[in-house]
Amino acid sequence: MTTPPHPLVTSARRLAAEVLAPRAERVDQEGVPADSIEAVKRSGLLGLSAPVAYGGAAAPAAVVREVAEIVAGACCSTWFVQTQHHTPVTTLAQCERPLRERLLRRLANGELLSGVAYAQLRAHPRVPVRVSRERGGWRFDGTVPWYTGWGLNDVMLLAGVTDADEALFAFTEAREQPGLRPSPPMRLAALTASRTVSLELDGLLLPDDAVALRVPYATWAAGDRPRNTNASPAVFGITEAALGLLDAPDGDPAARATAQELRARLDEVRRLAYGLADHPVPGERIEERLAAKTRAYDVMRAATTAAVVAGGGRAMGLDSPAQRLAREGMFLLVQGQTAEVRRAHLGSLGSPAPLSP
Repeated sequence: MTTPPHPLVTSARRLAAEVLAPRAERVDQEGVPADSIEAVKRSGLLGLSAPVAYGGAAAPAAVVREVAEIVAGACCSTWFVQTQHHTPVTTLAQCERPLRERLLRRLANGELLSGVAYAQLRAHPRVPVRVSRERGGWRFDGTVPWYTGWGLNDVMLLAGVTDADEALFAFTEAREQPGLRPSPPMRLAALTASRTVSLELDGLLLPDDAVALRVPYATWAAGDRPRNTNASPAVFGITEAALGLLDAPDGDPAARATAQELRARLDEVRRLAYGLADHPVPGERIEERLAAKTRAYDVMRAATTAAVVAGGGRAMGLDSPAQRLAREGMFLLVQGQTAEVRRAHLGSLGSPAPLSP
């Protein structure tokens, strides 16, 4: 007897089939529309990792990963906007402040969508965003180089480093306000649709009760490191979508044979990567995690390239899903990239390929 899928996996498949995939090429060119975000909010997926006590699903890691694969494979731009939401949710779930009572249920039930502005912390010891104590609250100064979902998000989780070398995270409204000014939307080779901007912070003042987390930077960095060495489920979602193009029932037999070979490689690396992600000690087996991550990139690159090759000249049209998936795959090569991940990936790419005898 087969186990029925988790209700949120079923919801993700319905969202992907009915909303995201049919409009993915148009979204890629025109931007993620508000009604796509409203569909995500209604789907229940924004409460995926939230505690049940606050209206969430507290879904196991395997379900979280499967949902991410489905959404990313259907429309990577929409996935990228909504995936930012889950870090604020998990941050609030561990927060003992009144802030949790004000925001967590509203984030879990889809009333609010949150973005994040904390990747700049990984530039340490450089401090792109400095936080200082001022007038019973905190002052933010500096530049957030990437902020996704501008104009779609309701709130954001903003981070900087204090004079005491602490990582401080606080919530504010995701809108222009005194001390916070967005750039024009960035034009990117892929995922321009995600409405990504940079943020200039010049004396943004947030009160103490907006703070969700304040910890020594070293403590935060130790927890952040393993997350970025694990393979992203979105990589597997894009790979599956590309293999779906190759494996069409009425497709080229050579393309279908290629899909069969690549799917075996995908299944193998996915089992390895997710097994490592589930290791009980997150900070262990880092080199193995990085190796699995780069192997996942290799399979994704092969699958999206094969989809373009199979599509021929038609794949160069902006209405072709093959070229969209190839560009989305290129984006995922650098999404969440750290210096450690970059070194491992470049080392893998620079290794000589074995020659056939």
